[in-house]
Amino acid sequence: MGGRYFAFRAWYELRRRSGLLKSQFPLNPEPSIFITLEQWRNEAPPFFFESREALKVPKVKEEQIKADAHRILNGEIQFFSHEWEKLGKDYDWLTNPDTGYHYDIHLHWTEIEDFSQESGDIKYVWEKSRFSYLYTIIRYDYHFDEDHAAFVFHEIMDWINKNPINQGPNYKCSQEISLRILNWTFALYYYRNSEYLTEEVFQQMMHSIYWQIRHVWSNIHFSRISVRNNHAITETLTLYLTSLLYPFFPSAKKRKRKGKAWFEEEIAYQIYEDGTFLQFSMNYHRVVIQLLTWAIGLAECNHETYAEVVYERALKSVDYLFQCQEESNGWLPNYGSNDGALFFKLSQNDYRDFRPQLDALHHLLTGKLLYSSNYEDKSWYGISLHKYPAITRKYGCISFPISGFYLFREKDTLTFIHCGHYKDRPAHADNLHIDVWHKGENILMDAGSYKYNTSLELTKYFVGTESHNTVMLGDNDQMLKGSRFIWYYWPKEAKAEIKESADDFIFEGQVNVFRQFGERIIHKRKVIKKKGHPFWSISDEVLNIPRGSKMRQLWHTKCECLCFESNNSRMIEKKGMVSNYYGVKDNCKQLSFETDGNMITTKINILP
Repeated sequence: MGGRYFAFRAWYELRRRSGLLKSQFPLNPEPSIFITLEQWRNEAPPFFFESREALKVPKVKEEQIKADAHRILNGEIQFFSHEWEKLGKDYDWLTNPDTGYHYDIHLHWTEIEDFSQESGDIKYVWEKSRFSYLYTIIRYDYHFDEDHAAFVFHEIMDWINKNPINQGPNYKCSQEISLRILNWTFALYYYRNSEYLTEEVFQQMMHSIYWQIRHVWSNIHFSRISVRNNHAITETLTLYLTSLLYPFFPSAKKRKRKGKAWFEEEIAYQIYEDGTFLQFSMNYHRVVIQLLTWAIGLAECNHETYAEVVYERALKSVDYLFQCQEESNGWLPNYGSNDGALFFKLSQNDYRDFRPQLDALHHLLTGKLLYSSNYEDKSWYGISLHKYPAITRKYGCISFPISGFYLFREKDTLTFIHCGHYKDRPAHADNLHIDVWHKGENILMDAGSYKYNTSLELTKYFVGTESHNTVMLGDNDQMLKGSRFIWYYWPKEAKAEIKESADDFIFEGQVNVFRQFGERIIHKRKVIKKKGHPFWSISDEVLNIPRGSKMRQLWHTKCECLCFESNNSRMIEKKGMVSNYYGVKDNCKQLSFETDGNMITTKINILP
């Protein structure tokens, strides 16, 4: 991670353990009145919309919106965009529903451990405290002409009363704080004229938002130096946007200037010139897509602009994800870390369907629809720049060489391959993984992430090489696993070429993996896809393989009509696992072709 990272982490940990960090985040600060409710209603800076009364989103009475809203009103929450949990109408905001562990609200946030076997995955506590579920209530109110402002403000007040400033688990992560502020802000503008938005409610919200944004400001370098991924983008953007929308807060001008500059810096650093993203994660890239939609849309509403690189990388991001997308259902390969994050859900589409979010940013940048179908999200943002030409679907050989993503796209098939090295820490040991889609079905799949805090066995499987369609040496991953999210011995070199002949699409790539056993170990993979036919030939070779190592070529599928033929190897079939949604795992079929040599060629086709 480099000397800057090491020095900062050492300094940060010293301050945390000594109590110096704790002193920067006061408890029970005295409330101040920054602005009255009447002044805010008359003078609030422009948002995506002025209020619910001014909205012009086409109304559609989808029964699923109503059903989901009623579940929320009755004390249920959809966790990680998939599973519903009954928390009750008087949830304490502190109990992990997955383990039953109850966090101590009296502890300062610097004293909270966010990774322990006893407490379980802290994301289960953070999930409701993001307040993303408010979008379902807001959409229900709008489309069905209902009014649940009393419920919304009661939820916010309940959280404020049960989560004192800088205490407990919900102040542990500045990204979670940032999302909460943005989601409260959306609700505040929507219910701007509501009778339930009283002076008392408004003042308590302003007090809480001010101290939460001060928390983000005071801890921003942890994300910018120690984490530097989508967290840093979320937090720097929130510093800018909250200063734009709440200019009456003390030091707003400074936070606005710094937040904007840092946000532009993070976009230029984290999104590469070809539109790929340093986290090598489809879902976290969508997180950035949504943040860019907020960033560009709200700046435009307030007649502000960013450095040109922000707009260029935004459009390139849409193009990259669009080209990697299965056309029939909007899903993408379940590649990289996937924690179920969908911060601003403004449509009923399944979480794995990226179309609504890609369409919203594309429409904002181009004024054009990205798909033939119409998605609701873009209507809520209510603005278009008409700055760029529309993106179109590409076919044949497609490459994104900076991060090492390569595609073959035909009418009925999509073949996705990764071959790359890393400038930031990798999440999964999955180099030269291949993902295949045929007629809308993911016939060769990535197993996903499952949970970030689970058993060592499950962690090793899901983030390790075992759950990917690539090669292992015995039970050894391509890199050496460290603690938590850390891998050692990252690949230093990767080379790839993609081309086509009259009859075939051809990929050839190589990467130096298994460096824990020697610097000269190279995995070479050649993929041949026959044009117009569901047939693939995959040849793997490992150079300088350590003596006594068993080479294993792995495949994961739920498709019963796939036929595998492999030369000079033994086939072993066993039950594998796949996680399409965070916290949920299902079974799949795992095939392993094994040899004592260093080469395996497997032919895969779909039986008629």
